[in-house]
Amino acid sequence: MRVAFAGTPEFARVALDALHADGFDIELVLTQPDRPAGRGLKLQPSPVKALALTHGWPVAQPRSLRLDGKYPDDAAAARQALIDARPDVLVVAAYGLILPQWVLDLPRLGCLNIHGSLLPRWRGAAPIHRAIEAGDEQTGITIMQMDAGLDTGDMLLSEAVPIGPDDSTARLHDRLAALGGRLIVQALHRAEAGTLAPIPQPTEGVSYAHKVEKNEAAVDWHGSAAQIAARIRAFDPFPGATGTIGGETVKLWAAHASPANDSRAPGTVIAASPDGIAVAAVDGIVTVTELQRAGGKRLSAADFLRGFSVEPGQAFG
Repeated sequence: MRVAFAGTPEFARVALDALHADGFDIELVLTQPDRPAGRGLKLQPSPVKALALTHGWPVAQPRSLRLDGKYPDDAAAARQALIDARPDVLVVAAYGLILPQWVLDLPRLGCLNIHGSLLPRWRGAAPIHRAIEAGDEQTGITIMQMDAGLDTGDMLLSEAVPIGPDDSTARLHDRLAALGGRLIVQALHRAEAGTLAPIPQPTEGVSYAHKVEKNEAAVDWHGSAAQIAARIRAFDPFPGATGTIGGETVKLWAAHASPANDSRAPGTVIAASPDGIAVAAVDGIVTVTELQRAGGKRLSAADFLRGFSVEPGQAFG
């Protein structure tokens, strides 16, 4: 089977590596243009491009795939590259560009997407973040036959994984990436054998995982303890939940919730110890166990408190 692949971040790189390890022929890789990164803001290839260069696979980096859009020359060059690659299937994982109809129609078997949720729940850009933030008990991977809608295509394979009480987006991402690689390999083998059975998505239970924005980072301590702790874990590694105390904004990377009957105002520090900084919420306590000052490193609460004084009665903004 001739495979073309479209993806950009680490989640996609894991899937591409799994396809290669299983012996599939990678004829073309589509990925986002190089982006500036690091202190020097030098252009850096995406994880998918870096893997492709290692193996010598052809790479295309169009800014758009719309032939009638802002970058028609990019789209035309990508179209020709796909035609020349003659893929039987295009595997898509966190690519970052909308696929127009001509792309969906080009491969013999169409385009298969690796989506990080149990569809139809959490269609959209940030399914892992939003599942944790919402307090879901499970999520998973869905392999989907792509159509013109936003994650609306028929489901081909899916598998659930539990969301643990300490799971962050970073931890859950790694488990789902590995699962996505395993399932897309299964899906392509079944496609070769003609045994894939498309299932239309249910019309009930649809939800949308909107892109996470930096302006969501500030913690609202007037929420429930469980909601606040979940949000802190959901925003690790991006954008990082924040709270302001002692005139300084700090990032909050890890936390857990516990019930308590406490009349102190939400955001009030109840205790500060090596085990964590306990903060009042409307219905309990949020204990923050990992923090970071601006320009500093992520630290355990014990190490953080050695260099930053936090006292009971202070308030997080």
